[in-house]
Amino acid sequence: MVRRHELTHVEWEALSGLLPQSSWGRPRLDDRRVLNGIVWKLRTGSAWRDVPERYGSWTLYTRFRRWALDGTFTRMSAAVQAEKDAAGDIDWLVSVDSTVARAHQHAAGARKRGGVGGRSMCDHALGRSRGGLTTKIHLACDGRGRPLGFVLTGGNAADCTRFEDVMDTIRVRRAGPGRPRTRPDHVLDDKGYRSRKIRAYLRKRGIGHTMPERRDQRANRTRKRRDGGRPRAFDKQLYKKRNVVERCFNRLKQYHAIATRYDKTRESYQAAVTIASLLLWLNPL
Repeated sequence: MVRRHELTHVEWEALSGLLPQSSWGRPRLDDRRVLNGIVWKLRTGSAWRDVPERYGSWTLYTRFRRWALDGTFTRMSAAVQAEKDAAGDIDWLVSVDSTVARAHQHAAGARKRGGVGGRSMCDHALGRSRGGLTTKIHLACDGRGRPLGFVLTGGNAADCTRFEDVMDTIRVRRAGPGRPRTRPDHVLDDKGYRSRKIRAYLRKRGIGHTMPERRDQRANRTRKRRDGGRPRAFDKQLYKKRNVVERCFNRLKQYHAIATRYDKTRESYQAAVTIASLLLWLNPL
């Protein structure tokens, strides 16, 4: 029987072959039981010590932490994306945006790694803003609202400063030989990304883009009259499709441990977002 917030049989079948196997030592706790406990924890936002005993004791956290640090969840996500791409199931009309997650008081207090003051907080993707400590998820999703890649920063980081970093996280392996696909067919952005540097970056890579013109840019062009040049083409109908990234954030934040950050370290919170993203790929809109 599949309980609430647990993996379905279809989800487990897709993920079971992607987990690392161990052929030595004592028999370990069942992987499905562990994954069910991790997903239950992310869905409910509960503390690790409050996860029901049927999922295991602290073995649950140690397994989650180990897989987070060795990149297991990232490799699982990459494998599922490659499988979807081989089946022609990725829409390469990519939308980029960000969302802010409020950090709970339990997210503070992680060991600082170098730097002083604000720089040490940024090591764990925590930034102080008007609402307190927050984390920002900069994300690129495909045309069907499934995450292709994301970057974590403090909540006070500007969106446009992380655009290239987000684009660099798009690496979908091909079924046969060759390099991973890293270039979308087209990119949809809001006004916050309309800078000369970003547009030059997209033109250099041969990526089409649609983004509205900011009010100050429009006023500056009008002020220059003929020297300001012609207004850039803007496809309103195509831009309407950018709503998929907002729907993607909405589905990610159905996981309470993502909508509110409880994890102290960057690696743990990044693993949580990766797991939720992975399940979005297995459950299309």
